[in-house]
Amino acid sequence: MALVVTLTPGPATALILRVAARDGRRAALGAVAGNSIGVLVWGCLSAVGVSSLILASQIAYDVLRVGGAVVLVVLGVRSIMHRGDDVADVPRGRHGWRSGLVTSVANPKLAVFFIALFPQFLRPHAAVLPAALAMAAVIVAYDVLWFSALAYAVDRAGALLRPRVRRTMERVTGGVMVGLGIRIAADTR
Repeated sequence: MALVVTLTPGPATALILRVAARDGRRAALGAVAGNSIGVLVWGCLSAVGVSSLILASQIAYDVLRVGGAVVLVVLGVRSIMHRGDDVADVPRGRHGWRSGLVTSVANPKLAVFFIALFPQFLRPHAAVLPAALAMAAVIVAYDVLWFSALAYAVDRAGALLRPRVRRTMERVTGGVMVGLGIRIAADTR
């Protein structure tokens, strides 16, 4: 199940593609790390019941959903509007890490995932926190492998492409992020 979640394209995939195309592999690996921390945060929040509260409260869910949509749209618009091909002016690891963390934490689908699927893997009377962290760790392991390979491939392809093609790739990825943000904003439970 964790492998299916990892391989299904979503905000994290779009972010990794964008960061790798624009800022290179190092920043993309930072985004992978930030995304992984966000998954662990949702695992912990699920274990202590916060994600259940978000799912139970329409207002809390809507705030998270709209916040996540805004994050994606802003990142997408930045990508579309980016003009320079000089990567020397781009902050490397920190930018990617922060983007990955914010995108992951602001993703209401992770909350829904941990609420909908997590209880199915618990044994009766099992400690919830270790089980939640174990599930999150499995997802993180798959994420790190998949997203790192994706970042490497996009970075290598970007190094071979002319600046014009790289800008086009960045704009397309930015458009995908804007589209995902709009879709999340319009999505109802």
